[in-house]
Amino acid sequence: MSLRINSEAPNFTAETTQGKINFHEWIGNGWAILFSHPKDFTPVCTTELGYMAGLEPEFAKRNCKIIGLSVDPVSDHGKWAKDIEETQGHKVKYPMIGDPELNVAKLYDMLPAEAGESCQGRTAADNATVRTVFIIGPDKKIKLMLSYPMSSGRNFDEVLRVLDSLQLTAKHNVATPVNWNPGEDIIIPTSVTDDQARQRFPAGFKTLKPYLRVAAAPK
Repeated sequence: MSLRINSEAPNFTAETTQGKINFHEWIGNGWAILFSHPKDFTPVCTTELGYMAGLEPEFAKRNCKIIGLSVDPVSDHGKWAKDIEETQGHKVKYPMIGDPELNVAKLYDMLPAEAGESCQGRTAADNATVRTVFIIGPDKKIKLMLSYPMSSGRNFDEVLRVLDSLQLTAKHNVATPVNWNPGEDIIIPTSVTDDQARQRFPAGFKTLKPYLRVAAAPK
């Protein structure tokens, strides 16, 4: 199953460090971030899980839940969480999905169907493609996918920045330019006529080119 932007996020039932969940029910009416890991007790992922634990309050402010996934049993996740808190200084309070049979990794197109049915005997390198970040909207559709190699730690400040953009553009018919941050000017989509733009942006907008118009971000 190939997933794309605006594909429905596949639903699943799985055990987590906080009990069994139905993914769509767990998301509820808010936003969610699912971020995956090839194996427990891996160095780069240890730093990532710890950093996300520190950022969790910022995501919560944006009505966005966090959930991790690793191709190992939940029992290992609990042991790993202690190492994460000890080395990174943040306690992991969000759930971590156990995926020992590789079901979720396959469902989300991170491992091929022929990868087998067990995490036993598999190394982190065998699961190297299980390093993707998914942002999922209240409509249960995938809004963003970012895949990283094992050697490069993910930038979760960027994930938070993109979430701000996604939430703004979902609420208002606007787009955000390169390196945009909250409070900065936005771009008026080409589907919006000048007359419509004048109504939506009474304070005015600047036309740099007929296809490139900028305005103050809507509140």
